[in-house]
Parts: sequence; structure tokens; C-alpha cells
Amino acid sequence: MSHLTLILWLLNILVDSLGQLSFKAAASGSVHYEGLQQWRFMLRRPWLWLGMACYILEFLLWLAFLTLVPLSVGMLLGSTSIVTIMLAGRIWFKESLTRWRVIGILLISLGVAIIGIN
Repeated sequence: MSHLTLILWLLNILVDSLGQLSFKAAASGSVHYEGLQQWRFMLRRPWLWLGMACYILEFLLWLAFLTLVPLSVGMLLGSTSIVTIMLAGRIWFKESLTRWRVIGILLISLGVAIIGIN
């Protein structure tokens, strides 16, 4: 894997994870509202806008990354963000990591490692 490919992959994971966490932060305070009030509340929160900016940037990074790797490899490497999001959700939002989630993290990591060897 070239340096550029590695940098794009890591940036993609970082920006994707930040976007997901930002959306969760925007939505987490809105549970006291319903319907249109809930959307108004979220639209006033900077977390929502940070999440959208991350998704735009992630889209561009993903396109650049896919120009350098086959789609099958890119999709597997892109799944690494699932692991980072689960771990960051545990830290930031105190979400639980069940046994099955930990097994999933290990299987994803194993798959990425196998692809990385090849």
C-alpha cells in the first residue's frame, strides 16, 4: 500500500468516525422534543453541521481512495471505521460493548489484517 493510499484510508476513517459521532451528539439532546421541534433543535446544534461537513469531506476522500485500490479491498478497509465508531461511542457516549460487538470488532480487524497481508 502506498503512502498516499494509507493517508487517504486513515483520513477517511477519521472523518467518517467524526461525522458519525457528531450526528449522534446532535441527536442525543433532542430526545425531549418531538416531530418538527426535534428537527429544529438539531438544526441549531453545531454538531449536526460538523457531521454534514465531515460527510462531504469523507465523500471526497473516499473517491480519491477508490481511485487507488480495488473496490473489494476499499470496502473491507473502509469497514474499519465501524470499529473506531464503536470504540469512540463507548468512550464518548458510554455505550456498552457487548460480547457480540467485541467479536464483530475482532472479526473486522482480522479481515482487514488478512487483506493487508495480501
